[in-house]
Amino acid sequence: MSSTNIESNYGLNAINLEQDFARRLLQQNELTKFALTSHELTAIDDSSFRSKSSIRPAPICRQFWKAGNYNDRLSLKPVSQNGTGYLRIHPKFLHSNATSHKWVFGAVAELLDNSVDEVQNGATFVVVNKTSNPRDGAPALLILDDGGGMDPEAMRCCLSFGFSDKKSQNAIGKYGNGFKTSSMRLGADVVVFSRCRRNRRLTQSVGLLSYTFLMQTRQDRIVVPMVDYQLDADSGTWKALHNEQHLKNNLSILLQWSPFSTEAELLKQCDEIGPHGTKIIIYNLWHNDEGKMELDFESDPEDICLRKSEDNDMARVTSRVDVNEQHLANRLHKSLRAYLSILYLEAPVNFNIILRGRAVEYHKIANDLKYPEFIIYRPHNVDAELLTTIGFLKEAPAVNIHGFNVYHKNRLIMPFWHVVTYSNNRGRGVVGILEANFVEPTHNKQDFEKTPVFQKLEIRLKDMTQEYWVLLKFGRDYHCGLIGYHQHKKASPRPNVTSSAVSISGQGHCTYQPVLLGKDSGAARYEVNALSNHMEARSRNSAPPIYQNPLGAGLKRKGHDQDVELERVKRTGVIGSRNSNTVFSGIVQHDVDPEKQFTDKEAANIIQENRNRHARCEKFRKTNEELDLKISRLREEVRLAHREHDRLLLESKIMERVKMEISQIRAV
Repeated sequence: MSSTNIESNYGLNAINLEQDFARRLLQQNELTKFALTSHELTAIDDSSFRSKSSIRPAPICRQFWKAGNYNDRLSLKPVSQNGTGYLRIHPKFLHSNATSHKWVFGAVAELLDNSVDEVQNGATFVVVNKTSNPRDGAPALLILDDGGGMDPEAMRCCLSFGFSDKKSQNAIGKYGNGFKTSSMRLGADVVVFSRCRRNRRLTQSVGLLSYTFLMQTRQDRIVVPMVDYQLDADSGTWKALHNEQHLKNNLSILLQWSPFSTEAELLKQCDEIGPHGTKIIIYNLWHNDEGKMELDFESDPEDICLRKSEDNDMARVTSRVDVNEQHLANRLHKSLRAYLSILYLEAPVNFNIILRGRAVEYHKIANDLKYPEFIIYRPHNVDAELLTTIGFLKEAPAVNIHGFNVYHKNRLIMPFWHVVTYSNNRGRGVVGILEANFVEPTHNKQDFEKTPVFQKLEIRLKDMTQEYWVLLKFGRDYHCGLIGYHQHKKASPRPNVTSSAVSISGQGHCTYQPVLLGKDSGAARYEVNALSNHMEARSRNSAPPIYQNPLGAGLKRKGHDQDVELERVKRTGVIGSRNSNTVFSGIVQHDVDPEKQFTDKEAANIIQENRNRHARCEKFRKTNEELDLKISRLREEVRLAHREHDRLLLESKIMERVKMEISQIRAV
């Protein structure tokens, strides 16, 4: 079909999305007032689609970040009808709107949010899988759920911009823009099938949002072909809801630009949904700058990965596998299964995400923490209370990972958010989990709006990290020492010099009297004679500069005319006083309390006991490793059992649907 035929015949048979967009924005007071009259907000007649466009047929470009680089020189003047201006949305808006998703998996997650929101309507699963385009065999992305589905009006709202009828406070979607941005970020075209039972009426609808169609046919506004059917209970057949001309015009575009070339093939896709649900096929998937498809379906048959660049592939061949790369915090950026395992803080009740034929196992990051602490944060001027779990990763300090996992309404917004830049390893391995419902996420659900409330939260999380790291116990940095980092001892104030009896700190085996210098001594220094040459040498090499008496007072050696040498004496302390004529004028002996004496035998006993304890610790460590290995084996067995259970459950549901459809047909 040529672009001229489309312009002349399409008319009311398509959805003029820009009219809906303008109407809703005006109703929500989110846009400046446009000069739109009541006539322009009513049904659109055929002539509104017959404007001539100055766009040349767009070249086919499958690299997402280059797909919007068209120099079409489109006139910015609005097409008028009866002197009235219309607000239009150019097809290139589909691409520019999708650029909000820098990360491909973020777009997939937003599509899954719509399925999770359908849990309240009875949804029990969503399937994410690879499929093929029947026309060329190229890979396509399939997303299928068994939610309530969409009736024709709901489908029309889904494919329009800025519409959201989700009234639940726990609903993840809010702006009504997620489907368009996400699907267009993953591929150039998307076809949507939905079946819905509402008010005792069973309907099914098919809609096409195609960037390729709009650019190749030189459309100057977003046009979406859509067909609707209703089940005729008397005949058991599907009847079109609109007139024959409407069906013919819309169906012709669907069959030309969708992956399916006949109406029977379209209806077969609806039959695969079951009694209710939605099926999305995104095709013409985008390529990266190297010309390779962004989504990698081949590396892992049970996963969808992001395509690695050639440079990264070469690096992996020549280097060993780093333990950091294998950690969940890094794998989630490359593996959709890893990302989906932590996408929701609490797994939706009775709901499974089935990726490439195997259910995703939900993973609680809090279970990966050791030495956890729980901190309550109450934001200022906000009626909210936030419970934060913080601790060390069980792999710490071997992994170079840290940060907070921030959720909003059970949905992960920022994984392993780095709130601190650690120095000297301070903060390394510290991970936190929290659900912040009092801050607003951005519309792509990958960040938060930078409001004052959010900035205060960031500051508080920085403080939490530092406080957890330096938590003092026994006068030392306690937490960091538990995983092997150096414990910095808290400095104590230096005591003042006193004239009372003092003893060497840590060597309190005997008591010494201070040496008093006579008036005639000048700068002479009094010596303390030792009974053992060995003990004398040891004292000279290791005597500390600060000494404490039994009462806690201290003595600091300083000054050259007060410089003395103290000697550890086993039984007696000898102090001499010097006269001008004799070397020693007297000797004074002091008895030593044997109970306070620290003997070499006692020291040897303590050393041996310490060695015994280390041996027991090593034994416990080996036992713990054996138990961890056993737990890993058991978890793998449980995982395989769950996988088999999910497969059987899926087969059972499919059989139930087939039986239900057969019984409905027989009843008719």
